[in-house]
Amino acid sequence: MIKTMRALLTNTYESEFVSTQMEKPTPKKGEVLVKIHASGVNPIDNKIRLGLSPYASPVLPAVLGTDLAGVIEAIGEGVTEFKVGDEVYGLAGGVLGLQGTLAEYTAVDADLLAIKPKNLSMKEAAGVPLVLLTAWEGLIDRARVKKGDKVLVHAGAGGVGHMVVQLAKNIGAEVYATVSEQKANFVKSFGATPIDKNTPVEDYVNQYTNGEGFDVIYDTLGGQSFDDSLKAIRHYGQIASCYAFGTHTLATSSLRSASIHGVFVLHPMIGNERRKHHGNILKQTTKLIEEGKLKPIIDPRKFTLDNAMEAHKAVSDGSAIGKIVVDIV
Repeated sequence: MIKTMRALLTNTYESEFVSTQMEKPTPKKGEVLVKIHASGVNPIDNKIRLGLSPYASPVLPAVLGTDLAGVIEAIGEGVTEFKVGDEVYGLAGGVLGLQGTLAEYTAVDADLLAIKPKNLSMKEAAGVPLVLLTAWEGLIDRARVKKGDKVLVHAGAGGVGHMVVQLAKNIGAEVYATVSEQKANFVKSFGATPIDKNTPVEDYVNQYTNGEGFDVIYDTLGGQSFDDSLKAIRHYGQIASCYAFGTHTLATSSLRSASIHGVFVLHPMIGNERRKHHGNILKQTTKLIEEGKLKPIIDPRKFTLDNAMEAHKAVSDGSAIGKIVVDIV
């Protein structure tokens, strides 16, 4: 039996990955050993590599990478939901003390995983967990979007944004998305009305809501986008943001009695709480994907452990068309 595995090690922030042979992990109680087939790359992965996310960064040296899709090779004590040979996916590591997914194997808390959709390849499945969970937590868990709501998604063509758009449409909401002009048709294909991102807030609030504001707004960008959300929300509306890390004056939304929800999708992994909830969301996601109601968009470029640094750069240089994924096998 193979006792070692190939992994990419990050020794210092901003440095190149170092390919190394490491001991293959053994699943502890509540864990499963996964042979990783693909590792999704997200902007947060690159921020962690650069040392720009101190609240999530592991102690270096460490293996980075958050999303995975793969096959279970061994089961730890107490795990009854999965069996050897199951194809799974999940948001599974790369933060604080958890090994990341830029490796051939990892031992993962089984609560974080779900059975992979049968109609997705490993590469496609690895592009789903972080963005889908971020979208779901903000839109469904917090804002509690419902049929008929007018929903505005900032950066609706982005990784999180295109999941928010699809989830909101599935629930029966009327969806609008701010995008660059060249990505208008992309959000249209998911059933959203595109709004040029340079359009003044007052103009699109008047055009699409008769000046009343949107029922639910999901901000995926932070900064000015979050400030715009405070002005575009209706009275008693719901704002969710996965990027509200700046300094903001909340008077505008407070005077509208709006609720603001911060989404930090890495919390279950870092704080070891509500992990099972992530697994349960992904179970429901598998059903939606297999029914053709949800579709991830994956960048067509081929990345492997040999050029994973290029994948990291691709999530931040604006070149990505959909999610960036590294093929491990």
